[in-house]
Amino acid sequence: MVLSRGWSLFLVGVGVWTWVIWPRFAVAIWNDPRAWSTGTVGEGSATAFLWVHALLIAASLAIGSTVGVLGVRGWLAARRRAGRRSA
Repeated sequence: MVLSRGWSLFLVGVGVWTWVIWPRFAVAIWNDPRAWSTGTVGEGSATAFLWVHALLIAASLAIGSTVGVLGVRGWLAARRRAGRRSA
């Protein structure tokens, strides 16, 4: 598959966006009283609310990282193709 520079840049942007948004969301979930069995942040055991969101966050970061890496690889491949054409 050949990606254009524009699509490659878009994929890199999605990867960066993922790493900007999801860690902030993780902090919000951690600080939510529903994440803890006692209702006090950091005390007691983690609830299903925390575990489900942790799984969603981990999956989103993995997917976002993969998409970002594909974007970088596509961008580099497009640069190599352009370099060969001009030489």
